[in-house]
Parts: sequence; C-alpha cells; structure tokens
Amino acid sequence: MREITFAQACNEALRHELQRDSSVFMIGEDIAHYGGMFRVTDGLMAEFGEDRIIDTPISESGFLGMALGAALAGKRPVAELMFIDFSLVAMDQILNNIAKTHYMSGGAAKVPLTIVTQGGGYKGAAAQHSQMLEALFLHVPGIKVVTPSTPADAKGLLSASIRDDNPVLFIEHKQLLNLKGHVPEGEHLVPLGSAHVIQPGTDVTVLTYSYTVQLCRNVVQELSSFGVSVELVDLRSLNPLDWDTISQSVTKTHRVLIVHESHKRCGVGVDLAAQIQEQLFDELDAPIGICSAADVPIPFAAGLESEVLPTESRIRKAILEVMGREV
Repeated sequence: MREITFAQACNEALRHELQRDSSVFMIGEDIAHYGGMFRVTDGLMAEFGEDRIIDTPISESGFLGMALGAALAGKRPVAELMFIDFSLVAMDQILNNIAKTHYMSGGAAKVPLTIVTQGGGYKGAAAQHSQMLEALFLHVPGIKVVTPSTPADAKGLLSASIRDDNPVLFIEHKQLLNLKGHVPEGEHLVPLGSAHVIQPGTDVTVLTYSYTVQLCRNVVQELSSFGVSVELVDLRSLNPLDWDTISQSVTKTHRVLIVHESHKRCGVGVDLAAQIQEQLFDELDAPIGICSAADVPIPFAAGLESEVLPTESRIRKAILEVMGREV
C-alpha cells in the first residue's frame, strides 16, 4: 500500500467527496487560490472551480453562518477554520445555531455541515495559535468531534464526517500534517464513534487521541522491552464515544491513564475519568491517571512549551505511576 502524508490523505478525502456528491462544497479563508494555510486544499479550486471552493473574508462567524444556511438548503458544506483558536470568534454560530438547529426544529432540519480546523502546539506558535479546544465543543450537545491520528484515519474519518447528516468538528493536528502512513486508494470510510486498539496489553489501558497517540506509541514500544504491557487505545472520535471499546479494555487491564494535549481542568481526561469511575469503579485497581497540558497558556519559547505540553518522558512517568512502579 502506498504511503502519503496526513495532509495529502485529507486532500484525497475532500477530492473524493467533491467528485462523488455535487452538493459538497468548501468555504473558508485562503482555501481556494492559495490552497490552504497547510496545503490541505491544494489543487481543489483548479479541479472544481471557484463556485465550489470558495475563498472568504476574515469573518469566521460570517462564513459559518453562510455554511449553516447552505446546509439547511440542501447543500453539504465543508467550512475550514484556519486555526481552532479562531473558532472562539464564531462560538455563537457553532454552539447556539449549528449545534442546536436540528434539535430545535424537532428533527425536521438536517445540518450536514463539517467544520475542518487545525489545532495543537509543539510548533512554537504561542498561546493564541497552539490550543486544543475540543473540550469546549463536547460541552454542548449537537456537534460531533473527530480527532484522527494517522493519515489513513484522517482520510476515512473525513469522508465519514462529510457524509454525516449532523454537524461535525474535524480537528487536524498541525504536528501530524506531514506524517506519512499507509492509506488505501479510492473510497475509504472509518465510522465515527469507533475507537482503535493500536496495541493490545494487559497491565494498563492508555486512552488517547490526535498527536499524543504518536507520543504514546513510542513510549509503549519502549516499555514493552521492560515487561510492561500497555493497551494503547486511539479514541479517534470524542463524540460519539466508543464506550464499548473503553469498557472492554478497562475491564481487562484494571488500570487507566488518559493522555491528551489540552488542559486538565474540565478536559476530556477529567470527563472520561468520571465516566469510568461511575460505571466501572469495581474494575479499577488504582486511581485513574491523567497526563495533559499544564493549566497555563501555551508558551512561545520552545523550552517552556515542552514543560507545559505532554512529552514522552511525562507519559512514561505517568504510566509507571498508575502501575505503582518506580519511575
């Protein structure tokens, strides 16, 4: 199977869906003539024209409102936010309108709108361009949240997101865009709400997603040489959540570490820990661990950024602490 980058895999998914369904179109800043800030939409305007690959002014609230209207009118828009940080200026559209319209119409109105955005740190892009804000969107029902970690999953999950009749936030991590991996040619779909057990294990379950999956992979391989058996689970989709896979893994290992890049307070790790303790408390042999970013803004300086964000050494330490082993 051929290898392509994460960005190329997303480009393939977009091209395939644009070819397959004439109701699909794209809207966003610099996605047409320039090909996108991270080249994810490169070449699409030349193939599909300016009527389907549409550059917008710098007005996230404005073009997301346009995308919502188009979705209600029978189109299937894909709206790109250049950075997830910029979603904050469009929260009224996303959380009050896009997420709620289907419910408030009594199910009569469908909102097949995919919001594609780039998030994450490790790039020295400072506090306003380095955030992972997925927990904000999980707090309000009505929007699905997808966080792929590999090129193959990026292609399969993006196609599935575009075909979904509900609004989906699809988060591409900036640090993954140049990652290469095996990706099927042609149509490739990965169902939303399906986690992937990357590495079976018996000693501890590590639940993670997006870029931290790659960090955890390296740690799991290293620890296996010391006799530590880690079950590594890539959640892939945060809403819907694959509770069955989580439950089966925790029931097998009886220990849990949740790893994510965003902050700990009110984050995905805290939410998952509460659900696991509520429903699987008798299965736990140790307190649930969370390895996340510190609760401070993401620094610009590389040395400070590495102190704030999860690293392989911090993940290794957290796994051993959950297991009650010497660090």
